[in-house]
Amino acid sequence: MSQTPPRRYITIFFNGEAYSVPHGLTIMRALEYAGFRFTRGSGCRGGFCGACPVVYRLPGDYKIRVGLACQTPVEDGMYISLIPYVPLVEYVRRREELKPDAGYVLKLYPEISRCVSCNACSKACPQGLSPMDAIQAILRGDLRKAAELTFDCIACGLCSLRCPAEIRHPAVFRLVGRIVGVYYMPRSRSVEQRVKEIESGRFNNAFVKLVSIDPGSLRRIYDEYLKTGRLPGDLGV
Repeated sequence: MSQTPPRRYITIFFNGEAYSVPHGLTIMRALEYAGFRFTRGSGCRGGFCGACPVVYRLPGDYKIRVGLACQTPVEDGMYISLIPYVPLVEYVRRREELKPDAGYVLKLYPEISRCVSCNACSKACPQGLSPMDAIQAILRGDLRKAAELTFDCIACGLCSLRCPAEIRHPAVFRLVGRIVGVYYMPRSRSVEQRVKEIESGRFNNAFVKLVSIDPGSLRRIYDEYLKTGRLPGDLGV
């Protein structure tokens, strides 16, 4: 009968204290093994929300590295620090204020013009995106290209953390994505029609009815809708 090989343990350092944890865990799992609870900065726990940025150093390496706690595996002798969030001042404009012009983006985020193409942002991206190429696309006036390159951005902020020009990449990319969505993407006629119907009050009675339904009945209505694509007639739809 084969025996399970003994578990290998390694030492990591967190907040100046040493902890022995099993090899092969992610930083998040290792810290939980050591007794810490992620009450903040955990999010989806699978690498697609950007809520758990960390900085760390490895033994014999002078570099300060960045990653996501739920993706980055621990290594023996690793020094770890959590980042509660990457503070980025973001300018959120109303839809009617948006302009399909790179100059408009530069006016709100002038630090874009300081990009030196060092690629530090792209090296930090846990999604493997190229924020540098997107910034350069904006400088060329190609907002659609910038939006395409950053469609999968999870706004973790690690790119901005490493940027010597202090560019607020996630904020810039959200703005560019909204501009492209408003001015360049084809309009959905069905969505526009449904918005008009909502604004006309067609579904007011249905909304009132739904709010008054108990959770169990609401679940049954939802399950039935998934099967048939129809709602009960008494909802007034």
